[in-house]
Amino acid sequence: MTLHEFIKTALAEDVGDGDHTSLATIPANAQRRARLLVKDTGILAGVEVALAIFDEVDPNFEVEVLMEDGVSMKPGDIVLTVSGNARNILTAERLVLNCMQRMSGIATQTRRMVNLIEGTRAQLLDTRKTTPNFRICEKMAVKIGGGVNHRFGLYDMILIKDNHIDYAGGVTQAITQANQYLKRTGRQLEIEVEMRTRAEVEEVLKLTESGEVRVDVLLLDNFKPDEIRDLVRLIDNRITTEASGGITEANLRAYAETGVNFISSGALTHHVRSLDLSLKAY
Repeated sequence: MTLHEFIKTALAEDVGDGDHTSLATIPANAQRRARLLVKDTGILAGVEVALAIFDEVDPNFEVEVLMEDGVSMKPGDIVLTVSGNARNILTAERLVLNCMQRMSGIATQTRRMVNLIEGTRAQLLDTRKTTPNFRICEKMAVKIGGGVNHRFGLYDMILIKDNHIDYAGGVTQAITQANQYLKRTGRQLEIEVEMRTRAEVEEVLKLTESGEVRVDVLLLDNFKPDEIRDLVRLIDNRITTEASGGITEANLRAYAETGVNFISSGALTHHVRSLDLSLKAY
């Protein structure tokens, strides 16, 4: 889903056959203005989305942007002003706020976690633990906050997880079949494989020694930091490493200091508090 498609779908959901409150109370030709006010502290995200929403609702809007995505914000700040048809401002209001409030919450959470691993080699990844049909905005917010987008969906990477391994009959079978699939279909996709034990890591390293079978990333899942450090030494940069599972803000730094390349966290996009913004007439 593109951003344009998301906006059209979201507006259709909200407006239906008309914004009847505005149609009933506001003259059709009324021209007004409003400003987007900050009522919370954090990292601003969603300005570009807001501009796209305003343009979709009414291309004749005049919007002045005063703050850009990624900057720190505090109560009393004014993000932007919009002027134009009053009915249309009211139609755009809730979608703009819903997107920006949640995106700012995600960007703030991401920035906080990115700061915790500053100075290490690790980069922070998001996941597919997102809100259905809102993933495009949530992943934009992660990037604004300083994180790295992982795969967007099931179609842009092969990520062999525990259930895939069990259904395929084992690690070797799953990896071999994935390589055969890519060769057969001519697709150029990275292969990442979830590792549950040291023995599985050793199995993959042996399997890929010849270079005939490829694995791009090893997902070290639910290991403790000391175990991750040991596995990183074992892998010795032959394959990119990613840590996940049981990682919190309290232990994030410990995982980052193991030497792992990436740390993935669903916490970037779930259990996030939306930040308070409002659109007010003036």
